[in-house]
Amino acid sequence: MNLFAYRTTGLLIKTITELSKAKVKLYGIENIPSGSVIFVLNHFTRMETFLMPYVIFKLTQVPVWSLASYEFFKGAFGAYLDKVGAVSTRNPERDLLIVKTLLNGEANWIIFPEGRMVKNKKIIEKGRFMISYAGGKRPPHTGAALLALRAEFYRQRIIRLLEKDPEEAHRLLEQFKIEDAGPLTSRNTWIVPVCLTYFPIRARENTLSSLATHLVDDISDRLVEEIMTEGTMLLSGVDLDIRFGEPIKIDECLSCRSIERGIGSKQRLQFDDPLPLQRLMHKEALKIMQRYMAAIYSMTSVNHDHLFASLLRFSPHKKFEEHALRRKLFLLTGAVREVKNLYLHQNLQDDQVHLLTDDRYGRVSDFLSVAIEKGILKREGPYLIKDRSKFSSPYDFHRARIDNPVEVMANAVEPLTALQRIVRWTAWLPDFWVRRKVAATLQRRAYSEFDEDYRQFFIEGESKKKEVGSPFLIRGSFRRMGVVLVHGYMAAPLEMKELAEYLARKGLWVYVPRVKGHGTSPEDLAQTRYPAWVETVDRAYALMRSLCRRVVVGGFSNGAGLTLDLAARVADAAGVFAVSPPLRLQDFSTRLVPAVDVWNRLMKKVRLGDAQVEFVENHPENPHINYLRNPIAGVRELERFMGALEPKLGAIKVPALVIQGQGDPVVNPKGSVRVFQRLGAEDKTYVLFSFNRHGIVRGEGAERVHRAIWEFIERLN
Repeated sequence: MNLFAYRTTGLLIKTITELSKAKVKLYGIENIPSGSVIFVLNHFTRMETFLMPYVIFKLTQVPVWSLASYEFFKGAFGAYLDKVGAVSTRNPERDLLIVKTLLNGEANWIIFPEGRMVKNKKIIEKGRFMISYAGGKRPPHTGAALLALRAEFYRQRIIRLLEKDPEEAHRLLEQFKIEDAGPLTSRNTWIVPVCLTYFPIRARENTLSSLATHLVDDISDRLVEEIMTEGTMLLSGVDLDIRFGEPIKIDECLSCRSIERGIGSKQRLQFDDPLPLQRLMHKEALKIMQRYMAAIYSMTSVNHDHLFASLLRFSPHKKFEEHALRRKLFLLTGAVREVKNLYLHQNLQDDQVHLLTDDRYGRVSDFLSVAIEKGILKREGPYLIKDRSKFSSPYDFHRARIDNPVEVMANAVEPLTALQRIVRWTAWLPDFWVRRKVAATLQRRAYSEFDEDYRQFFIEGESKKKEVGSPFLIRGSFRRMGVVLVHGYMAAPLEMKELAEYLARKGLWVYVPRVKGHGTSPEDLAQTRYPAWVETVDRAYALMRSLCRRVVVGGFSNGAGLTLDLAARVADAAGVFAVSPPLRLQDFSTRLVPAVDVWNRLMKKVRLGDAQVEFVENHPENPHINYLRNPIAGVRELERFMGALEPKLGAIKVPALVIQGQGDPVVNPKGSVRVFQRLGAEDKTYVLFSFNRHGIVRGEGAERVHRAIWEFIERLN
């Protein structure tokens, strides 16, 4: 092995990684034992051949050699592979070299038990591991297991012979060209399963593939496919999860009495001689292979693409609405978190309500664009039509990642039997049941979150009664239209109860969420950032969208701003109304809070933390609902939220209503006028009432506001 070439490879990989948008995450590195290790990996791209020796060397500081197909050992590239420790699968000294380096600890090894890249990810056939490739099908190789067993067989034999027959022990050491038996006797042989999961998998024309086709004459279709797939992954960005599984200690696999007798045999053995009890060794190797193959694929990082593709595969329907698919995916993301020993991509650890609302991370749109591009789905109005033949028709193995990536995604999680059961069950659920399940899940989560926050932040004598801050749902008499009502800053759901009951009497379903940080104590609000407010409203909309065919969103004061934010992102809202919406912090009448914020920053700079002011007094119209202390941190979040909202207002295209009190002492009416002017909706109305107070959604005269809101909603029905 040429260390200079090895380090050069590492430098090249590091450079490519920095230039690309690939993000590599390592898990389970604590499972890598000290000793002699064969790492067995799944094989999906050419990248693993170059990347993994570098990654493992960085972790272990032990040289890592690997087996590579004999096809690559030609010309300059073959010479380069020799220098970086790759060994041809047809090298006659291959097995002797591997066993020797495992015995003396000179190197660890990487072996791909699949034998070659499995581009279609098809590795299960009738519940058994069976590798699909261009030439047909075959079981995974047992070579890694046999080599580990041979290494440990000779290790144990040499250790025994050093006591009983030193001459034979030294003959074996000489056969392996090992001068010092010390390292050999103090080590163990291990197999460590490793799983690599890529997300997302996309193949399209890219800079590298265009360059290759221009520079290389008669370039093969196979090479073009690999450059398109792997070039896109590198240049467009791919998450690569690398998981190291629990190590398999090989000496424990040699503990049966028959093999023990073979280790202690007095027969002189040459390396190429058949080992005693070879049938038993092969039987044990088969068990080990099944063990590490199961371990490799059990560590697949399940991601959105896997779930989407599997849902499509198992769906009994040819025609369905996109929202129906989204709801099932949402349910599935919650269900998989409950499955033991299932590994999830980090994106599935977060709240998944975006799947039901604006798809802000592109999980739905990105997958659907691929499925539609490849003809697996097509759009017909609001419906998606599935081509069932795409999941059963034959295709060229080497073009699987280009021609049918959705089936590749579904194949990748076939070995996860618990996941397959959940996906199949979810795919067959009727839509009406899925709607109810989604709504119940979101409602339960809202109540649970409030209960937990109330318990954590409750302050005796200051926190209001629980019913003040609890979210609530009022069932209507028909499901044609639902309404989400969002309360204001430092307030609670009770603030919207009069309006909610009025609309419910009109037959509407109404849901009033508790905005995160509210309804408990000011300390809760002080620790809450505005994206959590946005998430609250998104969940509320998703809940009501699961119960009713169309949904209008509306709110008061800062709650109005939150509903405008949602309407700017969610295209299928029926309409939006905003009562007393501020656009900038200056629209609030209080000038004290910004000054206090400046003071706090100054005190922090001069390290006088005790002089900081965290709360200022609040004198609300409804002291039985609102906080009596205003956290400075909360005001900063208001400012950040309003700054983010203003540029979005032009994106609101749904019918809109803005209502303002002319003598509002808290929100300057000029602010709501600016909101109205910036709305992108053609159908928009501004209503000004002659109120001299802020809280116009409740109390004396509020029925006028209620009636204006109802007339707006009635027009949308």
